[in-house]
Amino acid sequence: MPSSNDTPPARRGTTAAASGAKPRSRARGRSAHAASPLTSMPTGRAAYAETRVWLVKQHGLTCAYCAKRVTARDLTLDHVAPRRGMTAYDRRDNLVLCCLACNIAKADKTAMVWLLGKRHRVINLVRFGSHLSQGLVEMVHDLAGADGLSLAKRLSDPDYPYSD
Repeated sequence: MPSSNDTPPARRGTTAAASGAKPRSRARGRSAHAASPLTSMPTGRAAYAETRVWLVKQHGLTCAYCAKRVTARDLTLDHVAPRRGMTAYDRRDNLVLCCLACNIAKADKTAMVWLLGKRHRVINLVRFGSHLSQGLVEMVHDLAGADGLSLAKRLSDPDYPYSD
């Protein structure tokens, strides 16, 4: 039987201050990880535009997955590791240029699932993803293997006759 000193548990409708509990933050999408120095800050439109321009200068109007040359209008930025609402993935080292068709087909699949679907995606990401984070680059190189890495190197050579 409870003693007279026991307080009843907090009920709905009582304030955090009245119940002695810590007040909850109402900010959505924020977590304890947002303050961590290991995560990136949210990326705004200006940063996306700068990343897009930088990637076009690096690789031209080429999809990082299928290597097709497309118009600027049909070229999108894709998160290699899907964001799923997490701001840590909005960094330049997780973004690649991607044609609209590949971006729609990839949707929110993980990089591993997407790349294992077709081998040429791995080879192309070796070619167009050298700026990606170390973990992604290592994963892509492991998936490509020695033969895939040498093929990517040949395809990246502007004098290679079968590059297009």
